Amino acid sequence: MGKKLTVYMIDGTEYGPRLAEIGNWVGKAIYSPRATVNKIVNRLEFDNPGVYCLKGDPSNDAYDERIYIGEAENIKARLKQHLSDSNKDFKEFIFFISKDELLTKTQIRYLESRMIQLAIDAKSAEVENSTSPKLPTLHEADISDMEYFLEQIKLVLPVMGFKFMISSTAKTSHPEVESKSDPIHQKYFIKTRTFKAQMVETDQGYIVLKGSQAKKGLSKSTTETYRKLRRKLLDTDILVNDGENLIFAEDAVFNSPSAASNMVLGRNSNGYTEWVDKNGRDFKDVQDILSD
Repeated sequence: MGKKLTVYMIDGTEYGPRLAEIGNWVGKAIYSPRATVNKIVNRLEFDNPGVYCLKGDPSNDAYDERIYIGEAENIKARLKQHLSDSNKDFKEFIFFISKDELLTKTQIRYLESRMIQLAIDAKSAEVENSTSPKLPTLHEADISDMEYFLEQIKLVLPVMGFKFMISSTAKTSHPEVESKSDPIHQKYFIKTRTFKAQMVETDQGYIVLKGSQAKKGLSKSTTETYRKLRRKLLDTDILVNDGENLIFAEDAVFNSPSAASNMVLGRNSNGYTEWVDKNGRDFKDVQDILSD
């Protein structure tokens, strides 16, 4: 089932502050680049308690964003503190509040702790919060409400340009599916005798399975984009040393078959022909058959 997300451009520009809401959700998101904070800081939403995220440039260029996650009983007061702090050199921010009932201090601390842990576990961004605060004690019903609130936050963040909760790894196994009418979870193998690697196509992306091997070095022709991706995989221990090769310590999610094959082969490659099924048909041919 789909969901309706409403995004309102507060100053009418494509690069300015925005407000986002999801139908039947009591939450609300306010986003702004740092340069336009003064245009909206006196809005009533800023006087509410909530959780917030600051986004800046990473110190490690293997990542695309650096994230700081916090909570405040008054967003405006906390934001002004960060604006005057030379150590918080952020470029964009977003915060989440409740439209109807004000979130309690314990509830926003719960959301903060869960968001930090999810961000760390996702291994997709440089997270300033090195550890997540201990989860506060909440009644079972409140936990259920906050987990639902969190699920909506996870939907809004990528739409507003914050991708730190999109996981670089998959947490569940993916069984092979033999049905020709359903490519989801069908297993593919890298077309080389040098390495043993397996990939499955899922709704989450193209997943190279845990235990797959990869070449240690990268060819000179490998693009900078894939060099950064390799560094991130190594920095987050998704790829680890295993003798003469590297090995995937977790199921790793990629946005294309070629990104997956490049990380295995250590060179620029066409994933549509480098991955084959158990019958030797390459990924492109399987997709053509399924689309007929």
